[in-house]
This record gives sequence, structure tokens and C-alpha cells, in this order.
Amino acid sequence: MRRMKTRLLAGLAVFLILGACAARCLAQGYAKAMTDEGTENLAKEAQNPVADLISIPLSNNFNFNVGPHNRMQYVGNLQPVYPFHATENWNIITRTIMPIVYQPQLAPGVGDAWGLGDITMTAFLSPSRPGELIWGAGPVVLFPSGTDNSTTTGKWAAGPSAVVLKKPGHWVYGALVNYLSSFAGQDDRGAVSAWTIQPFLNYNLPGGWYVVSAPIVTVDMMADSKQWTVPLGGGAGRLVWVGGLPVNLSLQGYYNVARPDAGPEWSVRFFIQFLLPK
Repeated sequence: MRRMKTRLLAGLAVFLILGACAARCLAQGYAKAMTDEGTENLAKEAQNPVADLISIPLSNNFNFNVGPHNRMQYVGNLQPVYPFHATENWNIITRTIMPIVYQPQLAPGVGDAWGLGDITMTAFLSPSRPGELIWGAGPVVLFPSGTDNSTTTGKWAAGPSAVVLKKPGHWVYGALVNYLSSFAGQDDRGAVSAWTIQPFLNYNLPGGWYVVSAPIVTVDMMADSKQWTVPLGGGAGRLVWVGGLPVNLSLQGYYNVARPDAGPEWSVRFFIQFLLPK
């Protein structure tokens, strides 16, 4: 128990450090014209995974009816996004996903666990002056950083990742896809071979409001019958201004029409994203 608390405190320290960085950026006074048009344009940029925009998103996922006792699982994904200007014509957009996980009991004799999950890092190469079709592609790497057996795969994995989208009028729609295959790690853990597919559809309204559907579909290729998780649902959000800092908020709900036996039946996602325009 003491060891688990130490690991949890270490994970929370990561959140606090990055939160302090966000507060420092806020103190530096990033500002944009707070007009309806400027707010909608910034909201559309926030919905673009390869935008030339620094941001610190935190996705709070509450997954219900998990495991044999129908418990709640929490996954908080801290996802800092930082773009680099590789050349005049190309950007590299880095996105790191650091999960903090509360894992309820999944099998007899295996207790609840709090801890850091496996970290995923993606680097998209994307044109700095895209046309109507915006795209990015690059590698994705999974680090076995989980602090508990139930929150880690125990494997190093890598593969390709790509995103395509369009932003006509008030719409932003597209899809992000990646594939991970393990190449090293603990010998007593199963291999990783998994797809993640995230289609997204946003319609932007006056005043920074928008409606959104962004389900995360996963396919475990190593499981029997290639286990799928397929959510259906959506929600609404708004871009607001807090002391000159734009903050993107949304609340979404999804029902899993396909899921593994121990997977969640439905979930609620509360998303908060601090935007740091240059």
C-alpha cells in the first residue's frame, strides 16, 4: 500500500509541474482578440490535432461497469502538444499522452490500483501551409512506464500514426489513426498489436460553443476474435477566456456498442484544454 501511494504521489507531481508551467504561461499574458470570429477560429484550431498551437489538454475519462464487479475506472490523460518549425514549409507536432489510472479489481485476488500508465509519444510531420486537406504523419512510441501490473503492458511498442482533416465553414472533421506493435519488454507479458482509430466531427456555433463527437475505437489484434471497443455518442463544448488565456472545455458521453468482456459499458469524458497561442 505504501509503495502504491508513493507511485501515485509521483504521478500527481507530474501533473503539478505541468500545471505550474501552464500558470507561468498564463502570467506571461498570451492574448487574442476576443471577438466571436476570433474565438471560433481559435476553437477550430484547438480541434485540429496538427495545428501550430501549443496546448495542454487534460482528458478526464470516467468508465463505468468495468470488470466482474461493474466498477468505475478513471483514466486522466495529460496530453501536452508542442509544435516545432522544422523548416519554412514543415512543422513537427509532438503529442505526449501521460495517463493517471484508477484501475478497479479485474480478477479475483487482484486488488484496486492507482498509478501512472504507459506513456505514448507521437511526432507528426505536417505542412506549415496546408491546403484544404490538412494532414500529418509520423511515428508513435509506447513506453512501459506504468507503475502497476494492471496499468502497464510491460512492453515497448512503436508504429505509424497519421491524421487527416478538413475545416470547411463551421465544420472540423477528420480522423486520427495509429498502430502499435511491441518489440521489447517483459518476457512474461503478452505482445502488443493494437489499432487506435479516432474519427472526430465538430460543428462550431456562435460564442465559442460547439457540438462534437470524437469516439476512440480500439482493436486488440492479439486477443481472441480481435477484441474491439466501439463507442457511439458525443457532447458539447465551449472555448472560454480566463484572464486572457483561452481554455477549451467539453463534456461528452459514449456507449460502447462493442467491448471486451471486462471493458466499460459506457463512459463520460470531461475535457479541459489550455491553449497557449504564440
